[in-house]
Amino acid sequence: MKKILASAPEKAGQLEKGICYAALIIMALLPVLSVLLKPLNIVIPFSSMYMTRFFLVASLFAAMLTTGAKEHISITIIQYIKNESIKKSLGIISGLLSAFVATVLFWDSLSFFMHSPAGRTVGLIPEKVFILIMAFAYGIIAIRFAFQTAGAGQEIRKNFVFPILAILLGSAAALPAIVKLFWGFDSPEIFFAPMDFLYDAAFYLRTPLIISLVIAALTGTPIFIVIGGIALVMLQAAGMEPEAVPIQLFSAFTDTDIIAIPLFTLTGFFLSESKAGERLVAAFRSLFSWLSGGMIIATVIICAFFTSFTGASGITILALGGILFTILKDKLKYPEKFTIGLLTSVGSVGLLFPPSLPIILVGATINSILFFMGETINYSIIDFFIGALIPGIILIVTRVAYGIFASRNVEIPREPFKVKEAGSAIKGSVWEILMPFILIGGYFTGILTLVEVSAVSVIYIFIIEVFVNRDIALKDVPRVLYKAVPIIGGILAIIAMAKALSYAIIDSGVPENFAIWMQNTVESRFIFLLLLNLALLVVGCLMDIFSAILVVLPLVIPLAQVYGIDPIHLGIIFIINLEVGFITPPVGMNLFMSSYRFKRPFTEICRSIMPFLLIQLAVVVLITYIPSISTFLVGVFK
Repeated sequence: MKKILASAPEKAGQLEKGICYAALIIMALLPVLSVLLKPLNIVIPFSSMYMTRFFLVASLFAAMLTTGAKEHISITIIQYIKNESIKKSLGIISGLLSAFVATVLFWDSLSFFMHSPAGRTVGLIPEKVFILIMAFAYGIIAIRFAFQTAGAGQEIRKNFVFPILAILLGSAAALPAIVKLFWGFDSPEIFFAPMDFLYDAAFYLRTPLIISLVIAALTGTPIFIVIGGIALVMLQAAGMEPEAVPIQLFSAFTDTDIIAIPLFTLTGFFLSESKAGERLVAAFRSLFSWLSGGMIIATVIICAFFTSFTGASGITILALGGILFTILKDKLKYPEKFTIGLLTSVGSVGLLFPPSLPIILVGATINSILFFMGETINYSIIDFFIGALIPGIILIVTRVAYGIFASRNVEIPREPFKVKEAGSAIKGSVWEILMPFILIGGYFTGILTLVEVSAVSVIYIFIIEVFVNRDIALKDVPRVLYKAVPIIGGILAIIAMAKALSYAIIDSGVPENFAIWMQNTVESRFIFLLLLNLALLVVGCLMDIFSAILVVLPLVIPLAQVYGIDPIHLGIIFIINLEVGFITPPVGMNLFMSSYRFKRPFTEICRSIMPFLLIQLAVVVLITYIPSISTFLVGVFK
């Protein structure tokens, strides 16, 4: 019996992984199958609805797995605290708060399940089944957060009371949902007073509660819990029904605009887990090493390529940093300081090129907020990609130009161009080189939708790396999927909560009132842009790009509308500012990644990055104050 009980969590974990992986695989296969059947005029019934529901399942199970692995995205200022006792206490408080909020979401989602329309189906599956899955997921997440704070073995028995207390308090806070769940709209009179108390408490204490949640975020509480908690407080303070947040969560988890995110994430991990990086380095080195500064050109292009698919420049540093450092410093004798600075800064360039996940998120977020505001939506995701092209090229050109200038006095050995070697290297990486041309060509010509492009990218790179190049054994595919799950689960959990928070913020009228105040206080559009630049630099230092887009951008959009800033221009400003934040001392995230990858002191990394940081700041100023850099190409294609 003991063995059965001990193995139960492990078996449950394997089942979760199986469901998550199966949903992701179906999400990749279904659009590809639709593309293949198009020439035959065969349409898969309910394919779009099935895609969104499998997306919901994959997102929620990925979030459950991410909770179990303790890998949810958070602001890690807690790492600077030296006292281990304080760090542990803050970790416990964070876990209990997370359990509390997730418990409220569980009960609210159950109430949504009970009171949602019963007749709608997705193919043969009732819609309510997927709402129940959402409630189940938040219940499991709540339990995991709670019991992670209790430790293990003897410790868990000693600290058992705190996890139970967090779940009980969360259930008490969710009383309106529980009452509605069991009694509907005719609840017993005995519950009137406590429910009124909860709504009044949310109304009168909303400001200190929100401030407390923001402080909790700074001490390591997962971002999605903080955002969800703020949304719950704001909507309950406004007197909304318990289903208000789950309705927005369900809407986010069934949004076709963001289905591409987990699929492109998988593509990036298949690339980084294979030897694609080594093959691309060899190919570009053979093409450019005969030029002065040729390897710098190759480095910038390769890193941009990787980041455009992974959406995370930190992954590019980890995946390619070692091999590029060896070539630039050891073989070509570039100075170590210059090499580290270049490799630390260059990965983020790819965030401005298709199929960049941040561009997709920015476009979807801006359009979503404009829709909530009742504004006309003039741009599609493809317009945001087009608008980012010139700023991206400027970043590449300035980075290459400085690299060549800075190393002008260094005797860099040039390798003669050898047609045979170049041909062999290109042949070895031809499938990876072809991939962006196939995908971007299919998307920009309108042959493929964004979701179809993302699905094709996964299947394409899977076939190439598993069956053609054989870098990844078939038995190792689950390992690659598991490595991608924390990114998928972490990002999508934030996206869903951010939609609920955006709804709450717009409903409260705060952005409109703040916009009016700003307009009366700051009359100059240029001063507003300067303040925006400074604020985003700080945000980029403290938050990952996905959290920043989903948390901060909704607050900025109404202000940008007041000052007449074009949505495309705003989106590019946002991303390029955050890129600078990633390499800004003392807390830029990529600085820590670089210190870990190159095994150099953090202060040394900071000194190495300074010239590249100054160049990128100059580009930020250029793009911020010359809007046509971002909007010119969009106008041409329109």
